[in-house]
Amino acid sequence: MPSTFWMKLTFLIAMGFLALGVTACGERERDVDTAAAEGILLMGNGGEPRSLDPHLVTGVPENRIIQALIEGLIAYHPDDDTLPEPGIAESWEHNEDYTVWTFNLREDAQWTNGDPVVAGDFVYSWERILSPALGAEYAEMLYVINNAEAFHQGEIDDFSQVGVRAIDDRTLEVQLKGPTPHFLLMLKHYSFYPVNPRVVEEHGGMTDRQSGWSTVENYVGNGPFRLTHWSTNEVLEVEKNPDYWDADTVQLNGIRFFPIENVNTEFTAFQGGRLHVTNVVPADRIPSLREQMPDQLIIEPYLGSYFYRLNVTREPFDDPRVREALALAIDRSLIVERVTQGGQAVATGFVPEGITGYQPTDAVGHDPERAQALLAQAGYPGGQGFPETEILINTSENHRKVAEAIQAMWRETLGIEVGIYNQEWKVYLDSQSSLDYDISRSGWIADYVHPMTFLELFTTGNGNNDTGWSNTQYDRLIRQAQAATTEDQRIDLLTQAEGILMEDLPVVPIYWYTRVYMRDPRVQGWNAKILDYRPYKYVSLSTS
Repeated sequence: MPSTFWMKLTFLIAMGFLALGVTACGERERDVDTAAAEGILLMGNGGEPRSLDPHLVTGVPENRIIQALIEGLIAYHPDDDTLPEPGIAESWEHNEDYTVWTFNLREDAQWTNGDPVVAGDFVYSWERILSPALGAEYAEMLYVINNAEAFHQGEIDDFSQVGVRAIDDRTLEVQLKGPTPHFLLMLKHYSFYPVNPRVVEEHGGMTDRQSGWSTVENYVGNGPFRLTHWSTNEVLEVEKNPDYWDADTVQLNGIRFFPIENVNTEFTAFQGGRLHVTNVVPADRIPSLREQMPDQLIIEPYLGSYFYRLNVTREPFDDPRVREALALAIDRSLIVERVTQGGQAVATGFVPEGITGYQPTDAVGHDPERAQALLAQAGYPGGQGFPETEILINTSENHRKVAEAIQAMWRETLGIEVGIYNQEWKVYLDSQSSLDYDISRSGWIADYVHPMTFLELFTTGNGNNDTGWSNTQYDRLIRQAQAATTEDQRIDLLTQAEGILMEDLPVVPIYWYTRVYMRDPRVQGWNAKILDYRPYKYVSLSTS
């Protein structure tokens, strides 16, 4: 149970006192100082996590928490997202063409229920996420494994035919369907994380989406921290796991994740000394913060794409001319210079710049005259007759400001009126995945440093597609890229695939991210990372 101090902090956030800024200066200092002295990191985490089951989540807020609780074969490197870090696997080998990988598991890894972590746990877990009955949205991530796609699509039902096997408790062999030198980077992602077979079976079994295993009462992990408290929409608490194999490295005693969706409330919490790290920063505050708090305002490279999904199953978005008109009517330079103001780059394609060996496309630009002509060709000259349309955003003032800017651009250039409505994080995700929207504010942060992590999203039936779009030629190119025999061949195929995506435009790129947030200078071991995921065991808090 939380201490009186933490209960007080949670109550103040929930009641909105942070937004009102009513605490005195001395009290504002007390929370982060007390937490630092106790070795407790206070983090703003955006939305309330949808779940803590690594096989049933898709978002960044969930990932930040899960990586504290569960460790995969490969862990996040402390300062370089292009490098692997030993996790449950203490070493590994691969054959000459990177199609067969062998992982040697450490003997001292164990679950928080006392079970040893064994190779069979990974076999069970990968069968679980690939089981069609589970309906995991990230199952396609594992298609790199031989026969994984066939099993997930129900073409075979014998999981022993899938390319993963436990040679013994400490040795896991994985056979891939094509040469994949970047496989180690993929394994950092939570879709490859193990779950404890015994606790999953005790609470409904492998394919039960409503399983109680991932509740605070039943959660079993193998990571540097363990779950201790979860008050919905208030706070989620983890504490150091004394049985973690590398517990001596862990310097924090705990982390408190606060799901504060309102960016101004979160910023006020930081100013008031109640958070060490925020999730975001109000965009309109960035210029002044550059001058007033340069040691606490953090702007870092971030490998991600901010875009709008279009529901192509609804009129008029089933017409590619309408989709292109919407894309061409957006002045992206104005958005990054006047609205977001955090050093973001204009998105000229879906895959962002920053991936070695991949040349970003310049397929998408700003062309108001062509946008108007295309909309007229589609039957809506000057916007006449265009149906009522809304932009769905998850609750955030920053997202609303971008939507309002685009709303004004579409009104001025195309003559169409578009509404805006927001939903809290979990409801927003459900609306998007069920195609219950017209246009949806979206973002995609790389799961690993490779263009594949962006482009495989939009294959037919992918759990993260969420547009209704399907293209046979695109699917073929992605499958060929997954099985390509050389990296040059893979990059060429992915470049062709992105060309199709940007021609059909089921998504409208807007900008390529930077990571903009506030950080207390006392937070140590928190290095710039292009994926923004840090191994918490290397993070500490100074008290000076």
